[in-house]
Amino acid sequence: MATMVDVARSAGVSVATVSHVLNDTRPVRPATRQAVLDAIDELGYTPNTLARSLVTARTRSIGLAVSAVSNPYFTEILQGVEAGALEHGYSLLIADPHDDPAHERKVVQLLHERRVDGMIVAPSAQPAELIGYLGRQNVPTVFLDRLVDDGEVPGFEYDQVCAENAEPVTRLVTHLAELGHKRIGLVGGLPGLSTTSERISGYRHGLAAAGLPYDERLVVSGSSEAEGAQRATGELLSLPTRPTALVTANNTMTIGALRALRERDLSVPGDMALCCFDDFSWADLFSPRLTAISQPSKEIGASAVRLLLDRLASPGRPARTLRLPSAFVHRTSCGCPEKGSDS
Repeated sequence: MATMVDVARSAGVSVATVSHVLNDTRPVRPATRQAVLDAIDELGYTPNTLARSLVTARTRSIGLAVSAVSNPYFTEILQGVEAGALEHGYSLLIADPHDDPAHERKVVQLLHERRVDGMIVAPSAQPAELIGYLGRQNVPTVFLDRLVDDGEVPGFEYDQVCAENAEPVTRLVTHLAELGHKRIGLVGGLPGLSTTSERISGYRHGLAAAGLPYDERLVVSGSSEAEGAQRATGELLSLPTRPTALVTANNTMTIGALRALRERDLSVPGDMALCCFDDFSWADLFSPRLTAISQPSKEIGASAVRLLLDRLASPGRPARTLRLPSAFVHRTSCGCPEKGSDS
């Protein structure tokens, strides 16, 4: 195997210069840098990552803590994070906190103890202990999908990225109202998550915009998972006057809602119009095809990496929160006739 000494000899420079090129620890003239890179390519030299981390105090690794990695939405976020990390020469260490605050704190500490350079986390509904740890350890951090309140730890600057949540749900509700529905149910997510509260807010704004009253009995919690949504949808269907349309607040809850409707031999959209937050690759294979809000999941992941790398480069800069637009994908489960997609 080629060594750093071999690279230095081939490029006609010192070993120290090769080290500076590899680790970006000192400016090197462009011609010299190119000579070193050419020698590395010609000799097939592979840098020693462990040795490099001792020189730079960086491991070029990122910790990613995301619950429900089997959820297609989070799977696509993972793809975006991975692509962004690889583009900049970083590797990923991944853990699933299972939306449990105690487990979340544990797995994030384990990732930190692996000396990751920074952390990307989709926080649980009770992130105080997590944020306390990250703040005390001053871990460069980006929160994605679920936002956390400012000021949890004085002096701890963190960045955040998510999709727009309220306006897209408002659009789903007003669309259903325009189709004549006056009782529109919402299967909401896990209480305490910013995504849950923002989507409920969007639902209420949609009702108000359509001139419809808010009825708290039509808002149920599906706990962000299929079984909870199946149970919650059953509650809506058991009301004396059940809704004629449903909005489900994520893709796994859409599955649960569809199961509850099937149990009662109710058809979509004949017996119940349905719109969902989160599109997924097979949504247009359902019969009927699902009208949905499509989040820019891969871009959320890639943006999280960019925010983290910016934080690593400038630790003291002000915190930033990015909100990315979502798209309305118009299909037929809402009760509209088949006419393709309209985003």
